[in-house]
Amino acid sequence: MTGRRLKKILAPGVGEHEPDKSLVTALFILLAFGLIMLLSASSAVAYANHGSTYYFFVRQLFNVLFSLAFFWAATRINYHWWKKFAVFFLFASILLLLLVFVPGLRTSSGTAYSWINLFGYTFQPSEFVKIAFLIYLATWLEAKNRDLGNFFSGTFPFFLILGVIGLLMIAQPDLGTLFIIAFTALVVFFVGGGKLRHIFTAILLAGLLLAAVLYFKSSYQSDRFKCFMDPGYSANNRCYQINQSLIAVGSGGLFGRGLGESRQKYMYLPEVWGDSIFPVIAEETGFIFSSLLILLYLFIFYRGLLIAKHAPDIYGSTLATGIVVWLAVQTFLNIGGMINLIPMTGVPLPFISSGGSAVLAGLLAMGILVNISKRTKRVRTAS
Repeated sequence: MTGRRLKKILAPGVGEHEPDKSLVTALFILLAFGLIMLLSASSAVAYANHGSTYYFFVRQLFNVLFSLAFFWAATRINYHWWKKFAVFFLFASILLLLLVFVPGLRTSSGTAYSWINLFGYTFQPSEFVKIAFLIYLATWLEAKNRDLGNFFSGTFPFFLILGVIGLLMIAQPDLGTLFIIAFTALVVFFVGGGKLRHIFTAILLAGLLLAAVLYFKSSYQSDRFKCFMDPGYSANNRCYQINQSLIAVGSGGLFGRGLGESRQKYMYLPEVWGDSIFPVIAEETGFIFSSLLILLYLFIFYRGLLIAKHAPDIYGSTLATGIVVWLAVQTFLNIGGMINLIPMTGVPLPFISSGGSAVLAGLLAMGILVNISKRTKRVRTAS
């Protein structure tokens, strides 16, 4: 895409000014880098399983180009327009979560039933819950801003809806995505005027419930905590992925083995096209360039927080905050899990891991964020 075309796409409309071009530039750099690294990371497994080294790359290239159409549309649509459909988006996303439990529609990924197969196209409903719930929550907080101090009229409805989504996510189970949604919602609720004492009470109750679920129901999730505490206790079985990830990251050194030279991608490290792509990036590009990637993410999040700070209304501010927190938490969970800073969660690395649902939801959210940046009050002075 040429600079002239990009300028035309992002041209301000009535009542708007120029968008945050630094944010857009950083996003496009991240997308390009992600495609390059996906091609390198997935080439071996793509050839072994599908007969073409370009299988995952071509699929992701299509996903990115398709999603960029939604990104473009979202940059052009006034972000207030989404409020009209906030309730519909919320209930539609919950319906999609329910369809995950319908035999014949649901499909598994690992130990979780988190996917739906419709007419041969597979997608993950929870990715769309992230943006749908944010739009609803930002709309609701703007309307309820003065009532949030009252637990039953303000706070209780928020936790009721979050609880419904949480139970559906636990039943799949997809605890990594649930943590992203819940943490993001709590931050947005606080930014929108929620009381800390209500939030802490809810976190305590939810934590006790989740701990009970993990203890009685999910040996798989408890194994992840054991692997986090001691990766060597089952290195060739339950902790195999984290051990292979650490080998990849450690063998990259300062400057890496070189692009395309990863050894762990040759059937040692599971899902190198998805959740485990960062270890391959670290192995091939080394500590310095991996750190630059993290700085690129941080720059995008920083620009997003500036947009949230200078948004013209509560709705825009909470929506922008939610988008940034969602992507920041997901990035931290992925990279942190791959370097054993936290237990592994199985969430994709935003805009880099292969996955149509994730890149579509992410670019749609970024398009909304860019549109909010067109209406900020003082973002230029803060640049």
